[in-house]
Amino acid sequence: MQTRKNTWFCAAGFAVAVVIWAPDVASAQDAERAVSNPRVLQSSTQAQSKILFNTVEPLATLPHEKLLNLNIVYTRSKLYNPATDSYDDVELRSYNGTDVSADAPYVSPTIEAAPGDTVRINLDNQLPADPTCASGSAHPNQPHCGNGTNLHTHGLWVNPAGNGDNVLLSINPGVKFQYEYNIPGEHPAGTFWYHTHRHGSTALQVSSGMAGALIIRGDRLPSQNGNGDLDVLLKGLRERVQVFQQIQYACDEQKPDGSVGPKTNADGTYRCDEGDTGRIEDYGLFAPGAWLASGRYTSVNGVVLPSFQTSQGQVERWRLIHAGVRDTIALTFVKMDTPAPLPEKLDRAAANKVIHEACTGAKVPFHLVAADGLTMSKAQKVDIATLQPGYRFDALIAFPEPGTYCVINAAATRAGSVNGNGPPERLIGTVEVTPGQAFSDIDSHLADLLSTAATDEMPSIAPVVVNDLRDGLKLSKFIPHPDVAESEVTGQQELTFQIDTSGTPPVFGVSNSLNAAERQPYDPARLDRKLPLGAVEEWTLQSRIASHPFHIHVNPFQIVSILDPNGRDVSAPDAIDDFSPAGTGPVDPQYRGLKNVWKDTLWIKSAATAANARGMYQIKIRTRYQRYIGAFVLHCHILDHEDQGMMQNIAIVPPDGNVSEINSTQSINGQQTHH
Repeated sequence: MQTRKNTWFCAAGFAVAVVIWAPDVASAQDAERAVSNPRVLQSSTQAQSKILFNTVEPLATLPHEKLLNLNIVYTRSKLYNPATDSYDDVELRSYNGTDVSADAPYVSPTIEAAPGDTVRINLDNQLPADPTCASGSAHPNQPHCGNGTNLHTHGLWVNPAGNGDNVLLSINPGVKFQYEYNIPGEHPAGTFWYHTHRHGSTALQVSSGMAGALIIRGDRLPSQNGNGDLDVLLKGLRERVQVFQQIQYACDEQKPDGSVGPKTNADGTYRCDEGDTGRIEDYGLFAPGAWLASGRYTSVNGVVLPSFQTSQGQVERWRLIHAGVRDTIALTFVKMDTPAPLPEKLDRAAANKVIHEACTGAKVPFHLVAADGLTMSKAQKVDIATLQPGYRFDALIAFPEPGTYCVINAAATRAGSVNGNGPPERLIGTVEVTPGQAFSDIDSHLADLLSTAATDEMPSIAPVVVNDLRDGLKLSKFIPHPDVAESEVTGQQELTFQIDTSGTPPVFGVSNSLNAAERQPYDPARLDRKLPLGAVEEWTLQSRIASHPFHIHVNPFQIVSILDPNGRDVSAPDAIDDFSPAGTGPVDPQYRGLKNVWKDTLWIKSAATAANARGMYQIKIRTRYQRYIGAFVLHCHILDHEDQGMMQNIAIVPPDGNVSEINSTQSINGQQTHH
């Protein structure tokens, strides 16, 4: 069923054997597992509904209108298992277009749009009936309704009400529903994503691959009086859309105590035998530490242990999307300079040996130019990019030498990682770099390349742009939002993530206070915050127990400060975050340079324990409530935490605070079910 090909590369003067596996010709996955961008979801040629539109002309032919079809189905396919050098049969829920093949990768198709577009997505839930989706059939904060779904456009600035970006709906099995996103003409171009968001089954479905890239492409030129889209400056670069996922499928067996759980090897890693089918049906898979213990690999665009191909000196734009549930990704690139062939079977021990004996060369510096889809004020040079669940970074990468490079998920600190267990390095894939253009300094290499692009693409404003690029790779003419000044602030909000561990199961909640003793588990009938339209507010965020990625829908926020428990601001460009309760700890690089950066998801770090509250970081952000009214949510983006109650209902309301003026088709008293 499998063929294997040994390809030899020259690295640091030595021949290095890189083993590349391939399935039989019937498999749609590439023989060398080279990573391609996910396919782009194509507009439907069907005529639109006469109820919605007074025309029978196909929507795809109308300017600025897109009609896209997504089916929600169980998909049978295969995922590569490096530990056995074979492909496991799996059956998982998935978002698929109507043209999907039977052995499609578990990554949803990319949705592309432009500022000013109207995007309509027909969801067709073809999953089996699920009685737990009925209202009142289950406790709202216990996993339920695995076959109900909806759609969230993560990071888009669009209407949250009605059939807009409404995650308070449950699209149940057998139901068809059309979402409509009217993207404002001034919407930033950038890297966003979409995923299922049905409370009670979000983690189950996202971990199955029900997530995909959502790219807003812009062609607006900067001018003397206005900013433009970064896309114009970067249009000549090769672009890679990279959707990172942790698909934690398991093959179950009956245990000696009569319970049912994943088949495991002697070291505790998951195993699927011939004839088994891997599935994701059990929330026990999301227990703290379970992902690391499983031995599964992070996939990229549905490919496990992928191979990237590029040439020396070629600058590429990598759109990095963390679409996983339960693992921190600390992305770094390391030259492989010790001759060591990859073994045929890369179990956890073998992969660890490769990292420590072969991936020992220099780290590759690269530049972050956008966070969560929003262009930063200047490119930030890093050798590691920490992505928490929900994060995106746009990175400019060029490899300085030919050879083979290891793509590694680097070790993370305990408080800096999702599971709080300080995970070790893990292998994600490799990059093969062929000879090309040599360069000595990546900053100058980028400044030269982008300055030429500015002169060619925007001659009238090029002197200003080039001057910025030569002055520390500044991107001042491409910033989508002006800074939020302290003088603008009209109100304050407080938020604390909390876990009550005194009972079983633990209770997850969010409070509206910095009083760490309070907790409020999610109540679908409760509106937790009313935010006045047009207000500008400063939020203070902290976490009482464990660290959590904070995500709020609709409006992004600007980071003001991130104070460690000693009161040091660790968000400055040269800051060092080394706090630990016992004294100086290992350096965590993830907050460095985030001051004044715009985002929609942010890690709220905590080294506190149930017995000792010292260790909480305190984070201040500012945000503007613009254009839209309606109810939506904020939550922890560790999605099993969200499903278990770490979420709030909030609403932007007219200035008089009359909630009744919210669109009546949207309920804030529970999940409105369409039958």
